[in-house]
Amino acid sequence: MYCCSLPSGAKLGMWLFLISDFITFATLLVAYGLLRSSAPAWPHPLALIPGTVMTALLLASSWTMAKAVQTASRKWIFLTAGLGAGFLALHAMEWSRLAHESFAEPLFGATFFTITGFHMMHVAVGVIYLTAIALRRSTQLQLEVSALYWQFVDLVWIVIFPAIYLTSMGGQS
Repeated sequence: MYCCSLPSGAKLGMWLFLISDFITFATLLVAYGLLRSSAPAWPHPLALIPGTVMTALLLASSWTMAKAVQTASRKWIFLTAGLGAGFLALHAMEWSRLAHESFAEPLFGATFFTITGFHMMHVAVGVIYLTAIALRRSTQLQLEVSALYWQFVDLVWIVIFPAIYLTSMGGQS
């Protein structure tokens, strides 16, 4: 008799994927920190309000994802995907604004767009994944696996926001 049950193959596969993704995000953020600390100048083009609203959307989506798992309700899954889509729309507007600026420190643009672009790709995949889960009326296991992914993506943003946004804010709002 075992003291604990092992995760299903699907959950184990997701955990292994998330561990590898964690290593990738951690490497990118450490590189960002090292480059920033060694740069003679670092631009401050980020604004508090858009970054905070994006953070609020993802925090709300964590709650709606938990409700989706708890209730197995398609409405909560769709709401989670909608909040993720809102995050992507705001981030795309920010990218558009920043793409037109030139920076004295080109490493800011390179690292910012790489890290946030990698995260945005994960959010976009999550929105598609959640929409598919909701449309197919998937099993509880599939819902739980999608929740692992979504909660990870949200958690990564909770690290990106202070590491990049709060330390790189300018006077804009």
